[in-house]
Amino acid sequence: MINFIKFAHNLSRLSGVTATLLVIAAVFVTTEMVIVRYFLNMSTTWQTEFVIFSLAAATFVGSPYVLLKKKHVSIDIVTHYMSKKNQKLMSYLASFFSIIFLIIFLYTSIELFIHAWEKNLKTPTIWNFPLWKVYIFLPIGAFLLIIQSIADIFCTMIDYNNPKGN
Repeated sequence: MINFIKFAHNLSRLSGVTATLLVIAAVFVTTEMVIVRYFLNMSTTWQTEFVIFSLAAATFVGSPYVLLKKKHVSIDIVTHYMSKKNQKLMSYLASFFSIIFLIIFLYTSIELFIHAWEKNLKTPTIWNFPLWKVYIFLPIGAFLLIIQSIADIFCTMIDYNNPKGN
């Protein structure tokens, strides 16, 4: 169980690094777009879409890292006043319902990806970017979140409390 937890945490950290690189790429492309548009008086074709897609991908791929670090929005006013036993129960319930939602989301996002792949869907812009390359980040993010959620359940089960997220 500890090995799975460590594996999931390493996978979540890798997803955080990937999301960071996507955001950095979006920042550089935005800077390039501003320079090309306003200083060189040239038009841009792909930059806006790239930035939008990069930030969307970073959101989905980076979410397991956010869950790992417990930086997501949580309402803990009720659980704060509960006994340790009831806090664990609430943690299990929240993780269980999260996993159920994520399995449904994973299934539908795989369907969306396959549809875009089979129909060769592309953006209706000059760039004409294949949408499957965008949609692939949905199931990847959902799958990684499922892995991290299972690891969170295991952490709760064995009281694995590592403040550094290892």
